[in-house]
Amino acid sequence: MINHVVLFKLKEFENEDLKAVVRSKITHALLALKDTIQEIKYMQVGENHDLNTAAHDICLISHFESLGDLAAYQVHPEHLKVIDLVRVNTSGRAAVDFEF
Repeated sequence: MINHVVLFKLKEFENEDLKAVVRSKITHALLALKDTIQEIKYMQVGENHDLNTAAHDICLISHFESLGDLAAYQVHPEHLKVIDLVRVNTSGRAAVDFEF
């Protein structure tokens, strides 16, 4: 199994309410992928409660049977749509993939 972990840092927004809406929109878009992409065996998305500005805002954890399944997920059209949403609303990303 492959564990795919991604952290997202949101851009600065005019106010915290707008930031909360964007954070929720990204979270729901990511979670919806598990119902669309068969290669995803497990997915969890969490929003960080730490208000420290240095911290990341969203964490994605997903599991795949193989690196091939992860690669298929990464180019899936529905995943690419979510990537577009994420890119316009984030200022940073960190990721790690490991076998477990």
